[in-house]
Amino acid sequence: MSRYRGPRLKIVRRLKDLPGLTSKTSNPKKTRIDGDPSASRKTSQFCIRLEAKQRLRFNYGSTERQLLRYIRIARKAEGSTGQVSLQLLEMRLDNIVFRLGMAPTIPAARQLVNHRHIPVNNRIVDIPSYRCKPKDIIASKGLLIPSGTLKSIGTESFKRNEIPDHLTLFAAEADQTKGSVNGIVNRESIHLNINELLVVEYYSRKA
Repeated sequence: MSRYRGPRLKIVRRLKDLPGLTSKTSNPKKTRIDGDPSASRKTSQFCIRLEAKQRLRFNYGSTERQLLRYIRIARKAEGSTGQVSLQLLEMRLDNIVFRLGMAPTIPAARQLVNHRHIPVNNRIVDIPSYRCKPKDIIASKGLLIPSGTLKSIGTESFKRNEIPDHLTLFAAEADQTKGSVNGIVNRESIHLNINELLVVEYYSRKA
C-alpha cells in the first residue's frame, strides 16, 4: 500500500490527534456523537488493533511495507518489540527534522529531505528513512524567499514544537538551523497516544 496523500482532516476525525501528520484539529460538529448508531456499535479486537496500526502509520507517514519491516527488525532486537519499533520510527531523518522544529509536519520534513535541503554531518542526505545515530548533526539549509534574503526554515515551526531530551537545537545562524542527536529516544519522549503492543499483535501473523 502506498503512502497516504488524501485529505488529512478526514484521517484526524477518525483516528484523533496525529501531530506528525498535521497540526490542524477536526471540527467537533463533524465528529461522531452519542446518538450516532455507529458510535454504539461494538468494536472487535481486530478493529482495535487495526486502528492502532493506522494511527502509527499515518502519524509517521510510513507505508505498510516499511512498517512491517520495522516490526520484523524490532522482533530480532533486544527489548520490547513495540518500543523498539517506535524508536526506529522516531530515529528516521524526516521525523528528526520535524522534532527539531525545522518543519511543521513529517510530510513537510520529508519534502525538505527529498529536495536535498537537509545535510547530516555536513553531507546532503535525501533519504527520509535514513536512520539517525547519536552524535549526528542535522542542519537545514537556508531557503530563498521572495525578497531574496535567506531565512531559516526552522524558526516558526520551532515555536510550536517542544524539543525532546534526545535532541538538541543549536542557536540559528544566518542561513542555517542546526541540531544534534544526543542518544536513542525513550518512550516517555514519544508524545503519541498509542498502545504499540496492539500494533505488534496486528502484525503477529505477518512478522
